[in-house]
Amino acid sequence: MNNIALNNVARFIGLLFLQVFILNHVNIFGYINPMVYIAWVFLYPVRKTRSVFLILSFLLGISIDFFSDSGGVNAFAITFIAYFRLPILMAVLRKSDLDYGQFNLKTLSANKIILFIAILTFIHHFIVFSVEYFSFSELLNIVSRTVFTGIFTILISFLGITLFTKKK
Repeated sequence: MNNIALNNVARFIGLLFLQVFILNHVNIFGYINPMVYIAWVFLYPVRKTRSVFLILSFLLGISIDFFSDSGGVNAFAITFIAYFRLPILMAVLRKSDLDYGQFNLKTLSANKIILFIAILTFIHHFIVFSVEYFSFSELLNIVSRTVFTGIFTILISFLGITLFTKKK
């Protein structure tokens, strides 16, 4: 197994355990629960096989659902953002900026990293809370939880990516 594959396996297991054993038990103000496991989608190499990426993303989500007893909500949401990651990345970056062979999140400016993470995070959280509440009468609650949890998740994800990934 090469170094990149080993890093991805370690990241997968590390984010799974971090989410299940620590972050699922954190409720700030009884309302905000950070979902940092989605950093898997941000950090997975772009040039790897897309079908393997989608399957692994689904497995991460279904593992979170299994331990959280959330019925597949996380699996659906993370697979959704994994599927749309590349088009969103291409929208955030100009085509000249995106060289798939050399792409690394750490090589981008902080503004582009935050924008990329924010778009995927808010989409993910909106899906999770929409499916969880599944009612138009709860729309204000869905939006407020999406925004507040999203902001907290973005901050933790950005700090984690900045601190724990190597600059290339």
